[in-house]
Amino acid sequence: MAAMVTMAEILAARRRISPLVHRTALTPSLSLSEKTGQAILLKNEQQQLTGSFKLRGATNAVLSLSDEERARGVTAASTGNHGRALSHAAKAAGTRAVICMSSLVPSNKVEAIKALGAEARIVGRSQDDAQIEVNRLVAEEGLVDIPPFDRAEVIAGQGTLGLEILEDVPELDAVLVPLSGGGLIAGVALAIKTLSPRTRVIGVCMERGAAMVACLAAGKPVDIEELETLADSLGGGIGLSNRYTFGMVREFVDETILLTEREIAEAIVHGYFEEREVLEGAAAVGIGAILAGKFVPRGPTALVLSGKNIDMGVHAQIVAGTHKALGEAA
Repeated sequence: MAAMVTMAEILAARRRISPLVHRTALTPSLSLSEKTGQAILLKNEQQQLTGSFKLRGATNAVLSLSDEERARGVTAASTGNHGRALSHAAKAAGTRAVICMSSLVPSNKVEAIKALGAEARIVGRSQDDAQIEVNRLVAEEGLVDIPPFDRAEVIAGQGTLGLEILEDVPELDAVLVPLSGGGLIAGVALAIKTLSPRTRVIGVCMERGAAMVACLAAGKPVDIEELETLADSLGGGIGLSNRYTFGMVREFVDETILLTEREIAEAIVHGYFEEREVLEGAAAVGIGAILAGKFVPRGPTALVLSGKNIDMGVHAQIVAGTHKALGEAA
């Protein structure tokens, strides 16, 4: 049986991280509410201190380390946002951080990690390649691996987001959550299903390299090729030795939805012009699911806007209508 995080761990995480992490706003989307005839609410994690939800899990994980572990330093493989969050949490704790990323990670995310005083290493073209360097750092230099999703303290930290959503809207019908390795949706789904079992939890991902969706279809963790996508934060596999997130997603998530690159680009455009928010592709997928008609709300629905750390040159092309993704068939 897969390992599970508990509700007690999420509640403990909230007590631990609350002095260091924003309680972000849940705000109505007037445009999406009018379009659907239902209350659509946006959980604004793009307004978190490091520009994404990842600060919750990374901070909880670093604060949960022993003094001896903190002295050794931390490392992780990342598509960017977790690395930035872990760098921030490590700096606050006075701990060394080495972040390993593939060449697919946008340069703006790499530079943001360096700006926080962490060491950034670019290794290969996938999360799996980056993880090989993490494993070496753990074995040879004694660093502590804080993975981006498959660790109890990380999942519990992300689960605090689910608590906040339900506190603000107790009668929630559904929540749409970006789906990658599963750390965010596993924590959110555990919190939601424990407190409101009738609320549906829906994972949204891109068609190009949807690792967790492929694993669910196979009934077990499997390898999948990591591809270039506007939702780069959702890239990477879940790990063949996955301990937590695969089982938790299978247990608590009701449905998954896949989007084309054009649908993601159109969601970014909507986020900018209608919601007045800069969103990275991964953060816009809930909006995209509604705009594409792939999710039809039937009651109050929350969309997790997971981050804003998009390359602004790419963002400018998308909102100007010149990005290649907008020319693709939806």
